Amino acid sequence: MTHPDTVTWLQERTALSILSAPALSAISQVIEEKIVPANERFVVEDTPPAGLYILKQGRLEANRNNQSAQVWALSLLPGSTLHLQELLLDQPAQRTVVTLSECKLWFVSAGPFRELMTQYPEITQAFSQQLAQELAQLSSQLNYEQERQTALRPYLVPKAKRGVVGKSRYAMRLRQQIKQATEDRRSVVIFGEPGLEKDNIAGLIHFGSACRREPMIKVNCGVLQTSGAELFGRAGGKPGLLEWLGEGTLLFNNIQELPSELRPQIKELLETGTYKLVGGASHSALNSRARIIIISEKNFPDIERLTSHLIKVPPLRVRKADISAQVDYYISLFCQKKHISKPKLTPEALRRLQAYDFPSNLRELENLVERALVQSGGAKELTEEIVWPAQTKKKQFRVNLLNAYPRLRHFLRSPWWPDRINNWFILPAYTLVVAVLFLGPQNRAENFGLNLFWAWWWPLILLGFPFVGRLWCAVCPFMIYGEITQKLSLWLFPRQLKTWPRHEAEQWGGWFLFSLFALIFLWEELWNLENTAYLSACLLLLITAGAMIFSAIFERRFWCRYLCPIGGMNGLFAKLSMTELRAQQGTCSAECTTYQCYKGGPQKGEGLETGGCPLYSHPAQLEDNRDCVLCMTCLKACPHRSVEFNLRPPGIELWTTHTPRLYEVALLLLLLGGVFLHRLPQLQSWLNLSLDGSEFWVHLGLSVAALTLPAGIPFLAYGLMRLIHLFFPKNPKPKPFFELAYGYLPLVLGANLAHYLRLGLGEAGRILPVGFATFGLNTQGVPVVVAHPAVIAFLQGTTLIAAVLLSVVLTQKIARQPVRAILPQHIAAVVLAAGLWVLIVS
Repeated sequence: MTHPDTVTWLQERTALSILSAPALSAISQVIEEKIVPANERFVVEDTPPAGLYILKQGRLEANRNNQSAQVWALSLLPGSTLHLQELLLDQPAQRTVVTLSECKLWFVSAGPFRELMTQYPEITQAFSQQLAQELAQLSSQLNYEQERQTALRPYLVPKAKRGVVGKSRYAMRLRQQIKQATEDRRSVVIFGEPGLEKDNIAGLIHFGSACRREPMIKVNCGVLQTSGAELFGRAGGKPGLLEWLGEGTLLFNNIQELPSELRPQIKELLETGTYKLVGGASHSALNSRARIIIISEKNFPDIERLTSHLIKVPPLRVRKADISAQVDYYISLFCQKKHISKPKLTPEALRRLQAYDFPSNLRELENLVERALVQSGGAKELTEEIVWPAQTKKKQFRVNLLNAYPRLRHFLRSPWWPDRINNWFILPAYTLVVAVLFLGPQNRAENFGLNLFWAWWWPLILLGFPFVGRLWCAVCPFMIYGEITQKLSLWLFPRQLKTWPRHEAEQWGGWFLFSLFALIFLWEELWNLENTAYLSACLLLLITAGAMIFSAIFERRFWCRYLCPIGGMNGLFAKLSMTELRAQQGTCSAECTTYQCYKGGPQKGEGLETGGCPLYSHPAQLEDNRDCVLCMTCLKACPHRSVEFNLRPPGIELWTTHTPRLYEVALLLLLLGGVFLHRLPQLQSWLNLSLDGSEFWVHLGLSVAALTLPAGIPFLAYGLMRLIHLFFPKNPKPKPFFELAYGYLPLVLGANLAHYLRLGLGEAGRILPVGFATFGLNTQGVPVVVAHPAVIAFLQGTTLIAAVLLSVVLTQKIARQPVRAILPQHIAAVVLAAGLWVLIVS
């Protein structure tokens, strides 16, 4: 290129055009041409400039990386000059320059250019004046931006927190609606219930649009000035947010709280895109360049018709399929934040979450997951015991006995309950009874161990269920030996006890204890355990052995919760109790961070040092009495006085929060058959059966029949209800059998109690002479206290009548249907009670 052409190009294409022709001619004479390949860094920041660069062809990128500022890049096109300011002011290079493509550069070395600056002073003067103007303009822009940032900062939304999680059709439709809203700048209404993170959806729309670099502000409508000055600005005063915002996005949060005085102005803004300054002329309207997004929890048709996009965010209760993914996302967020390993959510816990409606939606679910992770203490699984949503039923008709009787709280928190009672009394007494059963006389008339077991323990524990539920398990000698075995084995062989195989235990544990109970019933009948001391001792030792073996393998009381046959019966009948152990969920959620009642831990405030709940049950998540043994570990550990021991309507959980289980229904029917089995001679006489029960196989067949056939009556009654509904569709469809079957529970408890009343009132009072006879002492003159047979029969009959009436009432509560719809089940209860009356009372 000739010198005239070079001068012309410099005049037309570069910032040097302000110089005179002689100066440009002088510069053109010292220009050198350089070819720089693509992706090469030929200028480094903070180094002395080699000279003046002028980009002739190609593309450059100038980057600046300052420790006190963020990294930013500037793309340079042909005609751009580099290092002009640095050479004029004798500064180092301000940017690192990289070629984006092969570039042709004109280059003037620093030495010759400085000589030209001396020879042509206009170069320094012209560019100094230009730099001063640019500096003034930049300073003005900086002041404006500072004022703008100051005005917008309290309202700025920095970024969207997360996308839409889940693969349900609701989640996919929501993502599609968000994508459509990002493709233009028209106004949007986001409608939905509280807790759905609608402001985050607004953030996704803004930051996913082409104007993502513009600011986004959120204005809470409930705190806006009724004059609107904060939003629109005041004539002759400070600008409003709309002016400061420019082409950004304005988010109105909770439009239902907007002052009524501002509603017409907001409608005008949506409809025309204009607004008026407060105190200004009524005819002078200003144009708004901002995009408007509105969040609402109520329908406003007059506002919705003025917007272009309406996004209805579905509540979490209709997105049950997304709960698993949402929980996994929250777990990942929390674990990354705390730098801990990610646990897995068990299927049982997921089912519990999916059974809950989450009135506070995603916000409630996130808080629940975070609480469960804190409570888990680094466990590999989040189980249903720690993933507990708020109670779905109100705590009606409850009286906290711990507040009503402070001495009761003091006793239950003391070392006496249950540790000292177990160690000082139950443990030696149980050991003595088992020894007497083995070594003493083998019939019930001469062995006080048999008397205690059959005439005292059985009636008392059955009487206790309606009052104190599963209290026996707190002082159970089986688990006392189990805990001793656990501690001794850890001392001899230090190791980590195995965690519970919860999924398998929930699936098969109930059927295991059902089978064990069935075998015990048959053993009791076929080998006459009631009158054979050493066999009764073997039964006790077998159950104790199970507790000891599983305590040596698994942590805490795995046997007690899942496998113990006595524990299974206790948990079933405890549902009828008039007392319960629970906790205040609000207190547990808001104040507790250690969850020592569940995990165990050191002393904290009022809370004592404990090893945690032996059954891995949190008192705030309990919905029935099945998994609480009233050991009061949680009461001792709680520093917030959240744990309650409530007086309540008996069995209220069965028609409120109860979850039916098939194996429990099977156990219920087994316990009903057990009463008929205990009365096998009377049953044979009633049915006029002349079978020889002395033969083993005949006896076994009769026993199995007596144990199983009574269960057929409830099944027949349920089948009749289904037939009635089939032929008379107007009759309500009955609930599933395994739900309605719990209505027989009072009858089963009453039947067992009526059976054992004969022993409790007829033989328990002979404990002193039987005790004397056990050790070969003279029994003459030893007092005996027994009830008259007529009194026993009266109490047995009264028990059966009360039991059948309570079964009818409970069935009605569970079914919530007219009497005619479940009349066959009521008749079945009466028929069973009549049969029991014939066998027990008559």
